[in-house]
Amino acid sequence: MVKLEEALKKHQLSMPNPPAKGGIYEPVKEFGGNFCYLSGCTPSFNGEVKLTGKLGKEVTIEQGQEAARVCVLNLMANLQAFCGSLDKVKRIVKMIAFVAGTDTFYDHPKVANGGSELLVDIFGEEAGRCARSAIGVNALPGNVPVEVELLVELKP
Repeated sequence: MVKLEEALKKHQLSMPNPPAKGGIYEPVKEFGGNFCYLSGCTPSFNGEVKLTGKLGKEVTIEQGQEAARVCVLNLMANLQAFCGSLDKVKRIVKMIAFVAGTDTFYDHPKVANGGSELLVDIFGEEAGRCARSAIGVNALPGNVPVEVELLVELKP
């Protein structure tokens, strides 16, 4: 059962509008009948970039976790626009979090936990706890600290 409103309240967040595309791609691409690949989203909220900088320098782990949550909210906005309702989600299969940090920042998984926690809060343990990669990168578009992608399975 989707618990979006509870998750938003718990994290003092609100649902954004689907973010504008930043290039030539689809925000959500369905394949294999019941799967959707969600293109990466950054921590902008209704068009406003919420945080810039690198982990280990200008951005704390806690700020990075918040940025990951905002990325996931943007992904949910895109998915809801595509499906009509998040109730159509069977489970989140995989999350990939790209974390921009300094050469000596090694806590990428802690940053990704912000997005993972929100997915569990929204979809529950079974449907929301997914496979995951947390990848350190030198830079991300617009100097944001985090970008997140998802692979989602829909109900038949």
